[in-house]
Amino acid sequence: MCRLLAYIGSPIQPERLIYKPEHSLAIQSYKPKETVITTVNADGVGLGWYGSQKDEPPFIYKNSVPIWSDRNLPHLSRYIQSECFLAYIRSATPGQASNLNNCQPFYDDRLLFLHNGFIDDFRQSLFLPIRKSLKDDIYLKIQGTTDSEHMFGLFLNELASVGSSLQDALEATLQKLNDLAKPDDIRFAANIVVSDGSQLVASRFGRGIAGPSLYWLRDDPIVPNSVAIASEPLFASNWNRVPDSSILCVRGDGEISIRQIEC
Repeated sequence: MCRLLAYIGSPIQPERLIYKPEHSLAIQSYKPKETVITTVNADGVGLGWYGSQKDEPPFIYKNSVPIWSDRNLPHLSRYIQSECFLAYIRSATPGQASNLNNCQPFYDDRLLFLHNGFIDDFRQSLFLPIRKSLKDDIYLKIQGTTDSEHMFGLFLNELASVGSSLQDALEATLQKLNDLAKPDDIRFAANIVVSDGSQLVASRFGRGIAGPSLYWLRDDPIVPNSVAIASEPLFASNWNRVPDSSILCVRGDGEISIRQIEC
């Protein structure tokens, strides 16, 4: 199962969380502690970050090789400074191609989107129901084949329906996914992080299975005046486990709220 990382706060080099900690994202690629399905995350890596211009889209870097084979990301992540970034290492669902179209983060305008989880037997179960529920313009944005990108499509669909609230759109996305899965009792896991550069909104959710591990940390001496969200704690500190079936919202000023998902 993939591992993810998100950060918002004072400007930081992403390297400080992707590579430097004792249990960094890079180390989680080959030595994760809390995955339940896979033991290695070697099918790609991605980084999305926001620059200083508040109206410009985020910058994206992706590679389909394991993070330990990526020669460019260590230099890039040391060069960048950002107040908000999302990073990801992929463990591909069997049968899904390891290519750039299937690597995360996914993006649209100012939005970045990460998903850690799965939909059981996706191509035979929810692939067509999800695609049939999308508006034409959103349907055409899907370039890859993963359940993750189709969840992003659902999110964009709901965001267009409910308005500008990322929190409401994410909850509506999970409710829609649950409604589609219910008739055939399909299991899925949906740890999602979405950002527009000014906030982080994350879910820990599973249907028929507990949501994958997810933690948050605020104002640690290693990363002061900030909030980090991660699949696994990156270093020893007072990490907080995100409750199952909940949505975590982090504003740019560090204010945090958590609400339960009613499905």
